[in-house]
Amino acid sequence: MPDEEGHPEPAEMELGRILSALADPLRRRVVRELAAGPDGEARTCSSFALPVGKATVTHHFRTLREAGLIRQVNRGNSRMATLRRADVEQRFPGLLALLAAEETGGA
Repeated sequence: MPDEEGHPEPAEMELGRILSALADPLRRRVVRELAAGPDGEARTCSSFALPVGKATVTHHFRTLREAGLIRQVNRGNSRMATLRRADVEQRFPGLLALLAAEETGGA
């Protein structure tokens, strides 16, 4: 059962929901940028400079969070997002490598 913030447990992460979340190019960009950074790196939603309004940014991050791709925590008046790298790799080995390959043109 997801926690109070909507983060599913690793066993609850579903491939269909992950793929649906990654179907959007802006959400894939967020995951790729987090995957390219150091493990455990936390970034604000605004640091991704997505070319959409605040409500749409909120929707994108909620979708990623509820799919299990990111963990978000409140830090004052902003939310910090971290990639759930270990959980994603445990549940769907190679998925993050596929996303990185897309960025470099290898997929």
